[in-house]
Amino acid sequence: MDYKHLLFIALISLIACCFIMAMVWLWAKKIKNAGVVDVFWALNFPVITLITFFMSEGFDPRKILICGMFLLAELRLGIHLWQRVIGHLDEEEGRYEQLRKEWGDKADRNFFVFFQFQAISNVILAIPFFIITANQSQAISFLEFAGALVWVIAFFGEMIADRQLAAFKKDPSNKGKVCDTGLWHYSRHPNYFFEWLTWMGYLIFALASPWGILAIISPAIILYLLTKVTGVPNNEEQNLRSKPVAYKKYQQTTSAFFPWGKKR
Repeated sequence: MDYKHLLFIALISLIACCFIMAMVWLWAKKIKNAGVVDVFWALNFPVITLITFFMSEGFDPRKILICGMFLLAELRLGIHLWQRVIGHLDEEEGRYEQLRKEWGDKADRNFFVFFQFQAISNVILAIPFFIITANQSQAISFLEFAGALVWVIAFFGEMIADRQLAAFKKDPSNKGKVCDTGLWHYSRHPNYFFEWLTWMGYLIFALASPWGILAIISPAIILYLLTKVTGVPNNEEQNLRSKPVAYKKYQQTTSAFFPWGKKR
């Protein structure tokens, strides 16, 4: 494994992601909606995928497999986020609206820095991907197949969870109610759980490569962000505001993240 070449690929990826986020910031500044950063955070990963696929020196079948996995997952997430954001470009998401108020006349500058940090996070989270695509071993190992299997379960789990929630919200009779069916019966945030599980799949896959243990940083960061920073906390706060009684009951009976049976 040529570590200098690996670092060079990471640097090129960082430059590309930072440039994209700078362009997205200009657009967000124009439309006054910083929420578009979420879409392009996800879509930066396919950019990293393409850069790494063509520049890395690993075993081609392994590169094709992991690149396909990464590309599918992040394109699906990016498209899903785009469909969510595009419907209200003129209405900024609550957390970004709050930041804009707190930052006042420094909002544009601070959002630029924030967007660039998103680009940096793209590259840090792609560490498993860099490691895997540099592996020159001529055989796909059991661990790699196991990682791919976990990824498949996570990919379809997240897709099903998103569709179940979308179908629930589309039904007018469910207004003011809590989605407690399907996967949402076992977890208050099954979509976030399966998103994290996707990254666990990458970790397992990476463990078959030299220095693969470093890939643990990605699912660890994703778990922290989803459960402590952006995902679960923001969603819980929003639901408690919109349907306090029903959601408090839901909290008392249903696991926040990991799918479990109902609490008694």
